[in-house]
Amino acid sequence: MTDTPGGILISAPSSGTGKTTVMLGLLRALRDSGLRVQPYKSGPDYIDPAFHRAASGRASFNIDTWAMHDDLLNGIAGQMSDADICVAEGSMGLYDGVATRGQTGFGSSAETALRMGWPVVLVIDVGGQAQSAAATALGFRAYAPDLPFAGVILNRVASPRHERLARLGMDQAGIRVLGVLPRRGDLTLPERHLGLIQAVEHPDLEKAIAGYSDFLTEHVDIAAIRDAAASNGVPKSGHLPAPPAQRIALAKDAAFSFAYPHLVKGWRDAGAEILPFSPLGNQAPAADADIVWLPGGYPELHAGNIASAETFLSGLRKHAETRPVHGECGGYMALGTALIDKDGTRHQMAGLLGLVTSYEKRKFHLGYRRAVLQSALPGYEAGQALRGHEFHYSSILDQPDSPLADVFDADGNPVPETGSRRGNVTGTFFHLITPEAP
Repeated sequence: MTDTPGGILISAPSSGTGKTTVMLGLLRALRDSGLRVQPYKSGPDYIDPAFHRAASGRASFNIDTWAMHDDLLNGIAGQMSDADICVAEGSMGLYDGVATRGQTGFGSSAETALRMGWPVVLVIDVGGQAQSAAATALGFRAYAPDLPFAGVILNRVASPRHERLARLGMDQAGIRVLGVLPRRGDLTLPERHLGLIQAVEHPDLEKAIAGYSDFLTEHVDIAAIRDAAASNGVPKSGHLPAPPAQRIALAKDAAFSFAYPHLVKGWRDAGAEILPFSPLGNQAPAADADIVWLPGGYPELHAGNIASAETFLSGLRKHAETRPVHGECGGYMALGTALIDKDGTRHQMAGLLGLVTSYEKRKFHLGYRRAVLQSALPGYEAGQALRGHEFHYSSILDQPDSPLADVFDADGNPVPETGSRRGNVTGTFFHLITPEAP
């Protein structure tokens, strides 16, 4: 077994400070220096890993201390075995998590850094302050004394004078400044809802990432960050999730793209065949597939195209006559009877479930989910407890089918989005992360 490569975790006091820009620029700069860089995302985010892959050339995996048990965390850690360095991106603020402990923790980025032994690089937006930024950094370093802390990157610095003042505060607090990023209005990624647009939707992602890399290389001590990388030892052996079937027809396009990388990698590693197809391209799932899996995404933006994709819909219906079909969030909506877009237009969907959803009547759903199956889901028996995450803005207008599971939020409160089952067809609003450990 090889030594564990060192790693760092890019985090911030809050969302919106520029850590994703730093993450993507750093991944590309390290890759361009000749290193094999393994990216990770702390937390359940579905979108950022695709950007990480574009920047690093390697699949990025989620690490989630609320949802994941030790065996899965160890299996995901094992994906770094042939890398030279690991770079993880935090979610929200460094210490933000949920109130109730999950399988191994509360889901904060700090927990990820502690478990992996990765020093934290804190990205601080110093706009509107100078020496006071040091008090923020000092508080974040002192809040968890055992947390390895590499230093800070000062972002959105207005002038050389502003930099001098901010550095003075950091010097007085004994905090290392690893980089200073001047304020630039063109260093933001397009966003939708609470997150970025999908990587496949970016008009010129390669040019953007190359620009971030040049910017980071000019203003950040890349060598110091590389030297600060550390770990807590050799990865322990673990396992990724098993596949639900041998031949898996997996929808993959701009409408259906939120499949967790650790799930798909686990399926492939176990010998399953992944058969991608595009509903937006009016492609039917492979006729000899054992299961059709529709992941989440943004079907509401493509509802008209989905409704008119007759080859896709007829192939999906034919498959469901004899074999299982499963949809998550956006995929679940596409399996339903109708989807109403934000303008109030009703689009007929596959009709394999009775679900009717509306984006005209928006309702925000966000958070971890624990589901105890009332009936079997492909790959899992009735009674099995699953961990997942839900994020969408749709409202349920009708859900007449049998509930699939008893579903709870992170604190154990029941939620009404139980999922559905009709014949061979199942669907959930939560994105599956893992079954609970036995």
